[in-house]
Amino acid sequence: MTEESRSNDPKDTIRIASFQTPSDFFDTLQEMSRDWMACATAEVELGFKLSENLMAARSIPDAVAAYGEWFSEEMGTRANGARQMLSHGQKFVDCSSRFLRNGWMGPNVAT
Repeated sequence: MTEESRSNDPKDTIRIASFQTPSDFFDTLQEMSRDWMACATAEVELGFKLSENLMAARSIPDAVAAYGEWFSEEMGTRANGARQMLSHGQKFVDCSSRFLRNGWMGPNVAT
């Protein structure tokens, strides 16, 4: 069997895919976890910034301006978080379906 014919063998392709799929699945989970932690950190920093601006406010208009700035940044953060959640959800579904289809159940499981 030549190198070229070995690389085109469907059994080898399935075997390679079944080893890559769990790795892709867990890589996706790790990426989601990192992004969620980054969002949580940004949320805390935004809260600290609001409290600093409120403590520095000398009048009601200054406090209202601080809340307005916070609200604007909060809405931008929420919109970005929603986009990320949808993107991660799609990646998770794609990886999960490949993971289940290509070997998580094992080769001996009857369907």
